[in-house]
Amino acid sequence: MSRFRDELWRVVDGVYGRILVHPFLTGLTDGTLPREVFRHFVVQETHFLPDYARALAACGVRATSPAAVQRFAADCARTVEVEHSLHVELLAAFGLDQDDARRIGAAPTTVGYASYLLRVCHLGTFPEALGAIVPCYWIYARVGEALLEQSSPDPLYAWWIETYGGEHYQETVAGVLDLLDEVAATLPEADRARLCEHALTTARYEWLFWDAAWRRESWPI
Repeated sequence: MSRFRDELWRVVDGVYGRILVHPFLTGLTDGTLPREVFRHFVVQETHFLPDYARALAACGVRATSPAAVQRFAADCARTVEVEHSLHVELLAAFGLDQDDARRIGAAPTTVGYASYLLRVCHLGTFPEALGAIVPCYWIYARVGEALLEQSSPDPLYAWWIETYGGEHYQETVAGVLDLLDEVAATLPEADRARLCEHALTTARYEWLFWDAAWRRESWPI
């Protein structure tokens, strides 16, 4: 039986392929990624994740079933609690805290990605919001799963890989994909196309986010 998730993955698969071979991720697994590049990534994640949590909350507001509302409310809370704790520990590995991250500030790609998510989740329909948020769930799960097979000789990088490749995160993403299939099953073709369009945009932002860290992106002026 054909599932909508398979159709959607065909839309983003080319971007995912480019992500897997990006030097940021290959450097994670072979341990050659410069620590200052990973530091940049961690700082930008601390800026991005609160807005991602807000996008999840907005998606839940637009959800049409109590189960979907509960899912996104729970995932919003989990993002704030669990991801925050993870990044506090990662910042500490670099001798930084949340105040330091705030002083460093959000880079252009971080601002652009978060702004796009919030706009779609606040102004779009529920299916549009779902399309926008799914790639962050799904691509991290696929990346974590792929990288877990190789792990990393660097303990800090191995810890990050295990977080997203681990069974608990994979189960969370599986639940969101089940919801995606359920919602898409009753959508008109035009609405499915818009969902896919938003998903492709945020998948591209996923690549840009890692690339921005690799380049240690900053504001040019």
